[in-house]
Amino acid sequence: MASRLNPYLTFDGDAREAMEFYREVFGGDLRLNTYGEFGQSDTPMADKVMHAMLETPSGFALMGADNPPDVERGAGENFSVSLSGDDADELRGYWEKLSAGGSVSVPLEKQMWGDVFGMCTDRFGVPWMVNINEPQD
Repeated sequence: MASRLNPYLTFDGDAREAMEFYREVFGGDLRLNTYGEFGQSDTPMADKVMHAMLETPSGFALMGADNPPDVERGAGENFSVSLSGDDADELRGYWEKLSAGGSVSVPLEKQMWGDVFGMCTDRFGVPWMVNINEPQD
């Protein structure tokens, strides 16, 4: 998979409803994963969306998730720009440049879903997420 750049939206508990709405608007294939599917089945977030991805017939990609309760977000802070793919060298290069002079909220490292992932805000205040797809055993 080539590297991909797309918006990533954050919702206040209604990500499933919002992403299903966008599927009605744009068409396409919607995949949803809950927090419960990734080891948080005994928490209030178990049925909330940890990650959603809509891929449309027009080639649009839109991602989204429910905001965890321990992460504060204000108005206008409900989006990030996502970079994802399997070219680790390319994506690590983007990460180094984007995070330089900015702030890192999640270091670029292996995550519970198996991929390498990190979150940073660049020096201009734009939030970024980088996900490097790792082959699954």
